[in-house]
Amino acid sequence: MKIFTNILVFLAIALILFNVTLLDFRNPFKGDSVVAFIGIAASFCAVLILLIFRMSKKIEEKSNDKF
Repeated sequence: MKIFTNILVFLAIALILFNVTLLDFRNPFKGDSVVAFIGIAASFCAVLILLIFRMSKKIEEKSNDKF
């Protein structure tokens, strides 16, 4: 599961970098820049969710070890 989440985090970071290249900094709220902003926000949320999931799995493993 750890490898799978690492791959997904890597893909989400790659999507963030790709969407940054699509941004037009002169007109940030027109055309493809809006789509790029949405893609960056969605990828950032995916990274956060995956990190929270990984932390919850570590906590679950530690709590199972104590009992």
